[in-house]
Amino acid sequence: MPWNSNGPGQGPGQGPGPWGVPPSGGGPRRPNGGGPPPRGPWPPGMPPVPDLDAAIAAAQAWVRRLLPGGGMGGRGPLIGVIVLLAIWLGTGFYRVQPDEQGVVLRFGAFTRTTPPGLNYHLPWPVESVMVPAVTRINRIDIGYRSAPMDMRQANGSDIPVQQVQQESMMLTGDENIIDINFAVFWHISNAGEFLFSTRNPAQTVKSAAESVMREVIGSTPIQPALAEARARIEAAVLSGTQAILTQYKPAWK
Repeated sequence: MPWNSNGPGQGPGQGPGPWGVPPSGGGPRRPNGGGPPPRGPWPPGMPPVPDLDAAIAAAQAWVRRLLPGGGMGGRGPLIGVIVLLAIWLGTGFYRVQPDEQGVVLRFGAFTRTTPPGLNYHLPWPVESVMVPAVTRINRIDIGYRSAPMDMRQANGSDIPVQQVQQESMMLTGDENIIDINFAVFWHISNAGEFLFSTRNPAQTVKSAAESVMREVIGSTPIQPALAEARARIEAAVLSGTQAILTQYKPAWK
């Protein structure tokens, strides 16, 4: 009978049946005297899978050692300070575009200018930087106010939209009154001097040009001023205006 395979005089688990000696002829048995213990799901010879919980616990212990009060003999706070210092020093890098000039301020006072490209200054609050455009051509209208740039480009000409007589009416050398409208084109040659030499640089350019124009017209008769002397007047106003601005340091051209 299949469920009673023990022969005469054989105790339980001693016969050749399914619950006796295993087919291989020996080996470990189950605690209740049965066959060999069950195998794991991996083939023989494969290394055991690492314990994930143990790996996570080891990583957490390593992080705790880096923090203040960890087990690194006080090196945790030092590492934190070094990391924060490196981040603070990295904030001092800045880029100046090709049409700009860097102006470095140390505690709010002008110290130096920097060229286009990648530059460095001591991080805030020690130093800060300003980057004004220096190659852009600026324009100031005297005696009139012109149309916006988009309208001038669309029409292809300079269209006065408002007359300013207190600026345009001037007295000539022969005591005639002439109405003059002109524009001043200028750009920044030194950004640091431009920003810190005067309170209102654009107004300074306007006042200087208007003053020189009145002086030149005041020494020129009306007929030449309206005809052949216009080029001479323009050159005289240009040189005179630049001379005044140079007194504020060579920041404009």
